[in-house]
Amino acid sequence: MKISAIDVFCGIGGLSYGFKQEGIEILAGFDSDPSCRFAFETNVEADFHSVDVSKLEGGSLKKLFGPKGDRYRVLIGCAPCQPFSTYTKRYRKKANSSDGRWQLLNEFSRLVRETRPHVVSMENVPRLVSHKVFGQFVRNLEELGYHVSYGKLRAERFGVPQWRTRLVLFASLFGRIQLPRETHKDRPRTVRDAIGSLPTIRAGEGSARDRIHVGRNLTPQNLKRIKATKEGGSWKDWDPELQLRCHKKAKGKSFRSVYGRMRWDEPSPVITTQCLGIGNGRFGHPSQDRGISIREAALLQSFPKKFKFVEPGEPINGVRLARQIGNAVPVRLGRAIARAIKEHLAA
Repeated sequence: MKISAIDVFCGIGGLSYGFKQEGIEILAGFDSDPSCRFAFETNVEADFHSVDVSKLEGGSLKKLFGPKGDRYRVLIGCAPCQPFSTYTKRYRKKANSSDGRWQLLNEFSRLVRETRPHVVSMENVPRLVSHKVFGQFVRNLEELGYHVSYGKLRAERFGVPQWRTRLVLFASLFGRIQLPRETHKDRPRTVRDAIGSLPTIRAGEGSARDRIHVGRNLTPQNLKRIKATKEGGSWKDWDPELQLRCHKKAKGKSFRSVYGRMRWDEPSPVITTQCLGIGNGRFGHPSQDRGISIREAALLQSFPKKFKFVEPGEPINGVRLARQIGNAVPVRLGRAIARAIKEHLAA
């Protein structure tokens, strides 16, 4: 039978686009951020619904799935991970916090209960498994008759040119789904593979051929700092007069990657929502004196060059695009998740 999926917390569609590339039809995407509409609808070619997931009803999803028996129904989603990626003892004590972000996984569980898809897949940060919310989520699925499996996937082993580890959960009414087979275990794609052929640009300038191949401007002092940083290096390469006050304190020694450059022949560090600022991590270009561009961030998240992020004529908003790209599921990881589901349903 045909396989159709609905993406909850879809963002600009990294996960959905990976599913589409594997031949799985995406019926719709839901996200509370309306700025994601253009990228999702243009590339995934499915309707985008700007809605708070807590107000989304399972009946609406059932209508989108259509009559029972004519297709396999798959519900996918990646609840925002900020509460879990900043996991501390303080958050552990607030397991039942009234903070709405903590409740999003429970809302996803509710939608599964109301919709009863054949397959469910959820992606998030690995630390989530240590939280009570995750344990309850798994129990809820099992009580509904799902066979649950989950594990950590290293994105660089699936062709993503980035060191990134994610938790992936599968639940199926037909049995356990095996975690996807690694495709790039012995030869991960590198920064050079992903961005090495792009035109050279300077800080604060862009490419005439690519609107989003533009890097953030640097202050004169930060330009001196990036010039003093070797490939794969950090602020530790600098002379004392270039160092910040915090670097000279004992606790500053733990911030090894801040103001760092990437290495050409390794995967990049995790591409975050703050990836355009060299002071936020190892986001300096390996050899050019600037931070990475928006295009480079997208390629390191394994978005193809043909993926459209900005509507023609719309101004480039670097902060917004960095947030959207950093929050996205890497496309190649999405493809791996989709393949695992396809192989399970074909068995």
